[in-house]
Amino acid sequence: MQSVKGKIVLVAGATGGIGAQTVKLLVSSGAIVYITGRNLAKLNQLAEACRISSDHVFQMDIADEVSVNRVIDNILAQSPVIDILVNATGIGIIKPMESLSSDDFQKTIQTNLMGAFYLVKAVLPSMKIQKKGLIINIPGILGKVPMAGAAAYSASKYGLVGMMQSIREEIKRTEIRITNLFLGGVDSPFWDTIDLRVQKEKMIQAEEAAKAIWFLCQQPVSGVVSEMVLQPFNHQAI
Repeated sequence: MQSVKGKIVLVAGATGGIGAQTVKLLVSSGAIVYITGRNLAKLNQLAEACRISSDHVFQMDIADEVSVNRVIDNILAQSPVIDILVNATGIGIIKPMESLSSDDFQKTIQTNLMGAFYLVKAVLPSMKIQKKGLIINIPGILGKVPMAGAAAYSASKYGLVGMMQSIREEIKRTEIRITNLFLGGVDSPFWDTIDLRVQKEKMIQAEEAAKAIWFLCQQPVSGVVSEMVLQPFNHQAI
């Protein structure tokens, strides 16, 4: 396995439950970590706790292409390349079709799919120059097996998977790796705004989900983990 020590890692969505835990693991392993998120106060708290330099902290709206490009340009002005991109951004709107508005659907697509497009499009050119790198997205299990009420969310995540599969074909003559992590239910703030009865005590802990990402960041030189599925025992969909 490759060490992450000294690697330049960007964690987008670092203030979420999974993102924050991932940052802590990467920093403790010697990675040089940049963090982004919408909430600057939470970003600064995380940076202070992990002793991340203030010039590695960027407020960013993943759904805004201008915001994404500005942040990536600033990071690449400091570092020649981003070795690893962890996209831990995303929103979840779980509603039955009759309650799902057009705005709900568009917001989900804009954040989960278009946001990933903006981010990968901004980061990929520097990776192509180096002919190496790693991009980790987290489609979630609903990007592989849908459930009732997840029309918008599954559409965004299925789209993300298809987009990354196509990009994988474009870069297959390089050493750029693309990995999709399909997580089942994770006990994180993701569920705080969702009107659905869930058993958080039976979910994957955010720290354990972060360990999966940390593991994926250390893929061997000779291979690639194209996808990983991690689910709670009581929520095995595939």
